[in-house]
Amino acid sequence: MRPSPANRTWPEADTRIEVSIQEQALTLFKNEERQFSFPVSTGAKGIGFSEGSYQTPTGRFIIRERIGEGAPLHTSFKGRRPLGIGSPQSKDAILTRILWLEGLDEENSNTYRRYIYFHGTHEEDLIGRPASHGCIRLNNGDMLNLFDQVPLFTRVNIIK
Repeated sequence: MRPSPANRTWPEADTRIEVSIQEQALTLFKNEERQFSFPVSTGAKGIGFSEGSYQTPTGRFIIRERIGEGAPLHTSFKGRRPLGIGSPQSKDAILTRILWLEGLDEENSNTYRRYIYFHGTHEEDLIGRPASHGCIRLNNGDMLNLFDQVPLFTRVNIIK
C-alpha cells in the first residue's frame, strides 16, 4: 500500500505545469520562466473530486508516472499498455503518451486512483473546450513535446 501523498515530501524541481480550466490552457515553466503554452481539453462535466464523476480535479499535484516513452506518435493505450497505432478503442481514447497525476491536497488525494492523466487524443478538434472524461487532453504533438520536457515529480497546479 502506498503512503498518502499528504505524508510525503517531494523534491523541489525547477519545472512546473499550470493548467487553467477557465482558459483551457496549459503552461510549462522552467526556473519560473514561461517555456510554452498549449490549448487543452478538461472535463466536459466540469470540476470535481468524486470517483466516477468524469470531472477534472483542481489543486496541487505531481507527475507520478510517465508512460509511453519511445512509442510512436498516435500510439493508442488501454490500461496504460500500448496497443499500437490504429482506431481508438473508446470514446475517450488515450493516445501518444500518459503523464499520470497524483493529488497532494486532501480533496484531490484520490486523483491517482481515479486515473487522471495528461494524454493525447483522437478528438483534436475538441481541444480548447471542455470535452474529456476528467483527464487533461492535448493535441498529440503537444503531448509529445510536454512529455519530453517534464520529469517525474514535476509540480502541477490545476486552477479554475
